[in-house]
Amino acid sequence: MKSIKTYIPNTITCLNLLCGCLAVVMAFAPKEMMGPLETRQWAWVLIGAAAVFDFCDGLSARALGAYSPMGKELDSLSDLVSFGLAPAFLVLNAYREADAPVWLSFVALLIALCGALRLAKFNVDTRQTTSFIGLPIPANAIFWIGTLGWIRNHGFPGDVVMTVLVIAISLLMVSELKMFSLKFASLDFRSNVRRYTVLAACVLFVITDGVAGLAWTIILYILISLLGKRTDPDVNA
Repeated sequence: MKSIKTYIPNTITCLNLLCGCLAVVMAFAPKEMMGPLETRQWAWVLIGAAAVFDFCDGLSARALGAYSPMGKELDSLSDLVSFGLAPAFLVLNAYREADAPVWLSFVALLIALCGALRLAKFNVDTRQTTSFIGLPIPANAIFWIGTLGWIRNHGFPGDVVMTVLVIAISLLMVSELKMFSLKFASLDFRSNVRRYTVLAACVLFVITDGVAGLAWTIILYILISLLGKRTDPDVNA
Protein backbone atom coordinates (compact mmCIF):
# COMPACT_ATOMS: atom_id res chain seq x y z
CA MET A 1 0.00 0.00 0.00
CA LYS A 2 2.84 2.38 0.81
CA SER A 3 4.38 1.96 -2.64
CA ILE A 4 0.99 2.47 -4.30
CA LYS A 5 0.47 5.71 -2.37
CA THR A 6 3.73 7.13 -3.70
CA TYR A 7 2.47 6.77 -7.27
CA ILE A 8 -0.81 8.62 -6.76
CA PRO A 9 0.55 12.20 -6.69
CA ASN A 10 2.87 11.51 -9.64
CA THR A 11 -0.03 10.03 -11.62
CA ILE A 12 -2.03 13.21 -11.03
CA THR A 13 0.99 15.27 -12.09
CA CYS A 14 1.19 13.24 -15.30
CA LEU A 15 -2.45 14.13 -16.00
CA ASN A 16 -1.40 17.77 -15.69
CA LEU A 17 1.35 17.12 -18.24
CA LEU A 18 -1.02 15.27 -20.58
CA CYS A 19 -3.46 18.20 -20.53
CA GLY A 20 -0.60 20.56 -21.33
CA CYS A 21 0.58 18.43 -24.26
CA LEU A 22 -2.95 18.29 -25.69
CA ALA A 23 -3.29 22.06 -25.26
CA VAL A 24 -0.09 22.55 -27.29
CA VAL A 25 -1.55 20.42 -30.09
CA MET A 26 -4.82 22.39 -30.02
CA ALA A 27 -2.91 25.69 -30.19
CA PHE A 28 -1.81 25.00 -33.76
CA ALA A 29 -5.33 24.56 -35.15
CA PRO A 30 -7.10 27.30 -33.19
CA LYS A 31 -10.24 27.73 -35.30
CA GLU A 32 -11.17 24.13 -36.02
CA MET A 33 -14.39 22.94 -34.44
CA MET A 34 -14.45 19.96 -32.09
CA GLY A 35 -17.99 19.47 -30.95
CA PRO A 36 -19.40 22.68 -29.45
CA LEU A 37 -16.04 24.45 -29.06
CA GLU A 38 -13.16 25.65 -31.19
CA THR A 39 -9.88 23.86 -30.61
CA ARG A 40 -8.39 26.98 -28.99
CA GLN A 41 -11.26 26.95 -26.51
CA TRP A 42 -10.51 23.30 -25.78
CA ALA A 43 -6.91 24.37 -25.19
CA TRP A 44 -8.14 26.85 -22.58
CA VAL A 45 -10.21 24.11 -20.94
CA LEU A 46 -7.22 21.76 -20.93
CA ILE A 47 -4.97 24.37 -19.31
CA GLY A 48 -7.69 24.91 -16.70
CA ALA A 49 -7.84 21.16 -16.10
CA ALA A 50 -4.04 21.11 -15.77
CA ALA A 51 -4.32 23.78 -13.07
CA VAL A 52 -6.80 21.59 -11.18
CA PHE A 53 -4.47 18.59 -11.42
CA ASP A 54 -1.56 20.80 -10.33
CA PHE A 55 -3.49 21.71 -7.18
CA CYS A 56 -4.59 18.13 -6.54
CA ASP A 57 -1.15 16.54 -6.85
CA GLY A 58 0.22 18.69 -4.04
CA LEU A 59 -2.92 18.12 -1.99
CA SER A 60 -2.68 14.36 -2.40
CA ALA A 61 1.05 14.36 -1.62
CA ARG A 62 0.37 16.17 1.66
CA ALA A 63 -2.61 13.97 2.54
CA LEU A 64 -0.75 10.72 1.82
CA GLY A 65 2.67 11.85 3.02
CA ALA A 66 3.99 10.83 -0.39
CA TYR A 67 6.61 13.48 -1.09
CA SER A 68 9.48 12.53 -3.38
CA PRO A 69 12.33 14.33 -5.19
CA MET A 70 11.07 12.82 -8.44
CA GLY A 71 7.60 14.25 -7.81
CA LYS A 72 9.03 17.72 -7.31
CA GLU A 73 10.95 17.61 -10.59
CA LEU A 74 8.03 16.06 -12.48
CA ASP A 75 5.73 18.79 -11.17
CA SER A 76 8.01 21.54 -12.51
CA LEU A 77 8.39 19.87 -15.90
CA SER A 78 4.62 19.44 -16.19
CA ASP A 79 3.95 23.05 -15.16
CA LEU A 80 6.39 24.29 -17.79
CA VAL A 81 4.46 22.51 -20.54
CA SER A 82 0.95 23.30 -19.29
CA PHE A 83 1.44 26.87 -18.05
CA GLY A 84 4.47 28.02 -20.06
CA LEU A 85 4.70 26.28 -23.42
CA ALA A 86 0.96 25.90 -24.13
CA PRO A 87 0.13 29.59 -23.48
CA ALA A 88 3.21 30.62 -25.48
CA PHE A 89 2.03 28.70 -28.54
CA LEU A 90 -1.52 30.03 -28.15
CA VAL A 91 -0.20 33.59 -28.10
CA LEU A 92 2.18 32.87 -30.99
CA ASN A 93 -0.72 31.71 -33.13
CA ALA A 94 -2.81 34.72 -32.07
CA TYR A 95 -0.07 36.89 -33.61
CA ARG A 96 -0.21 34.82 -36.80
CA GLU A 97 -4.01 34.99 -37.01
CA ALA A 98 -3.69 38.78 -36.83
CA ASP A 99 -1.19 38.76 -39.75
CA ALA A 100 1.57 40.16 -37.55
CA PRO A 101 5.13 39.80 -38.88
CA VAL A 102 6.30 36.22 -38.47
CA TRP A 103 9.47 37.30 -36.68
CA LEU A 104 7.42 39.28 -34.14
CA SER A 105 5.25 36.27 -33.27
CA PHE A 106 8.31 34.54 -31.82
CA VAL A 107 8.32 37.04 -28.94
CA ALA A 108 5.59 34.80 -27.49
CA LEU A 109 8.27 32.22 -26.72
CA LEU A 110 9.48 34.59 -24.01
CA ILE A 111 6.50 33.29 -21.99
CA ALA A 112 7.96 29.78 -22.01
CA LEU A 113 11.53 30.94 -21.38
CA CYS A 114 10.64 33.10 -18.39
CA GLY A 115 8.30 30.38 -17.17
CA ALA A 116 11.22 27.94 -17.10
CA LEU A 117 13.35 30.44 -15.19
CA ARG A 118 10.47 31.06 -12.79
CA LEU A 119 10.12 27.36 -11.98
CA ALA A 120 13.86 26.81 -11.62
CA LYS A 121 14.07 29.80 -9.28
CA PHE A 122 11.14 28.57 -7.20
CA ASN A 123 12.74 25.15 -6.73
CA VAL A 124 15.92 26.59 -5.20
CA ASP A 125 14.66 29.81 -3.56
CA THR A 126 14.14 29.26 0.18
CA ARG A 127 12.34 32.61 0.46
CA GLN A 128 9.26 31.19 -1.26
CA THR A 129 8.01 28.86 1.45
CA THR A 130 5.01 30.98 2.52
CA SER A 131 4.59 33.33 -0.43
CA PHE A 132 5.74 33.87 -3.99
CA ILE A 133 8.43 36.07 -5.48
CA GLY A 134 7.40 36.81 -9.04
CA LEU A 135 4.15 35.93 -10.78
CA PRO A 136 3.38 32.19 -10.37
CA ILE A 137 3.39 30.38 -13.70
CA PRO A 138 -0.22 29.08 -13.34
CA ALA A 139 -1.36 32.70 -12.88
CA ASN A 140 0.54 33.54 -16.08
CA ALA A 141 -1.43 30.86 -17.93
CA ILE A 142 -4.75 32.07 -16.51
CA PHE A 143 -3.92 35.61 -17.62
CA TRP A 144 -3.30 34.48 -21.18
CA ILE A 145 -6.50 32.43 -21.32
CA GLY A 146 -8.37 35.57 -20.31
CA THR A 147 -6.48 37.75 -22.76
CA LEU A 148 -7.08 35.36 -25.65
CA GLY A 149 -10.75 35.23 -24.69
CA TRP A 150 -10.82 39.02 -24.89
CA ILE A 151 -9.11 38.92 -28.30
CA ARG A 152 -11.64 36.38 -29.57
CA ASN A 153 -14.48 38.75 -28.63
CA HIS A 154 -12.97 42.15 -29.41
CA GLY A 155 -10.13 41.55 -31.85
CA PHE A 156 -6.35 41.69 -31.73
CA PRO A 157 -5.20 44.78 -29.76
CA GLY A 158 -2.29 45.50 -32.10
CA ASP A 159 1.31 44.38 -32.38
CA VAL A 160 2.68 46.97 -29.95
CA VAL A 161 0.10 46.41 -27.19
CA MET A 162 0.36 42.63 -27.45
CA THR A 163 4.15 42.67 -27.41
CA VAL A 164 4.23 44.98 -24.38
CA LEU A 165 1.86 42.58 -22.58
CA VAL A 166 4.01 39.55 -23.44
CA ILE A 167 7.19 41.22 -22.22
CA ALA A 168 5.57 42.65 -19.08
CA ILE A 169 3.91 39.42 -17.92
CA SER A 170 7.01 37.37 -18.77
CA LEU A 171 9.26 39.68 -16.78
CA LEU A 172 6.82 39.63 -13.87
CA MET A 173 7.40 35.89 -13.58
CA VAL A 174 11.13 36.42 -12.96
CA SER A 175 10.77 39.66 -11.01
CA GLU A 176 11.39 40.23 -7.29
CA LEU A 177 7.78 41.27 -6.70
CA LYS A 178 6.41 39.65 -3.55
CA MET A 179 3.04 38.04 -4.22
CA PHE A 180 0.75 36.34 -1.76
CA SER A 181 -0.24 32.74 -2.30
CA LEU A 182 -3.80 32.14 -3.49
CA LYS A 183 -4.01 28.82 -1.63
CA PHE A 184 -6.20 28.77 1.47
CA ALA A 185 -4.66 27.31 4.62
CA SER A 186 -7.95 27.90 6.47
CA LEU A 187 -11.35 29.45 5.82
CA ASP A 188 -10.79 32.23 8.35
CA PHE A 189 -11.89 35.49 6.73
CA ARG A 190 -9.51 37.87 8.51
CA SER A 191 -6.37 35.99 7.42
CA ASN A 192 -7.69 35.50 3.87
CA VAL A 193 -9.18 38.89 3.02
CA ARG A 194 -7.08 39.26 -0.13
CA ARG A 195 -7.83 35.73 -1.31
CA TYR A 196 -11.57 36.17 -0.84
CA THR A 197 -11.34 39.53 -2.61
CA VAL A 198 -9.63 37.97 -5.63
CA LEU A 199 -12.06 35.02 -5.66
CA ALA A 200 -15.14 37.26 -5.46
CA ALA A 201 -13.72 39.57 -8.14
CA CYS A 202 -13.03 36.58 -10.39
CA VAL A 203 -16.66 35.47 -10.18
CA LEU A 204 -17.84 39.01 -10.91
CA PHE A 205 -15.41 39.52 -13.81
CA VAL A 206 -16.31 36.20 -15.44
CA ILE A 207 -20.04 36.86 -15.10
CA THR A 208 -19.70 40.30 -16.68
CA ASP A 209 -16.97 39.66 -19.26
CA GLY A 210 -16.82 35.89 -19.79
CA VAL A 211 -13.44 34.20 -20.18
CA ALA A 212 -11.79 37.62 -20.51
CA GLY A 213 -12.61 38.16 -16.84
CA LEU A 214 -9.76 35.80 -15.94
CA ALA A 215 -7.25 38.34 -17.26
CA TRP A 216 -8.80 41.11 -15.16
CA THR A 217 -8.61 38.80 -12.14
CA ILE A 218 -4.86 38.28 -12.53
CA ILE A 219 -4.34 42.02 -13.06
CA LEU A 220 -6.20 42.61 -9.77
CA TYR A 221 -4.03 39.96 -8.09
CA ILE A 222 -0.90 41.73 -9.29
CA LEU A 223 -2.18 45.14 -8.13
CA ILE A 224 -3.12 43.86 -4.68
CA SER A 225 0.32 42.29 -4.36
CA LEU A 226 1.94 45.59 -5.38
CA LEU A 227 -0.08 47.46 -2.76
CA GLY A 228 0.41 44.89 -0.01
CA LYS A 229 3.12 45.70 2.54
CA ARG A 230 3.75 42.09 3.50
CA THR A 231 2.60 38.58 2.64
CA ASP A 232 0.45 36.47 4.93
CA PRO A 233 2.62 34.42 7.31
CA ASP A 234 0.09 31.63 7.73
CA VAL A 235 -0.14 30.39 4.17
CA ASN A 236 2.12 27.84 2.55
CA ALA A 237 3.03 28.36 -1.10
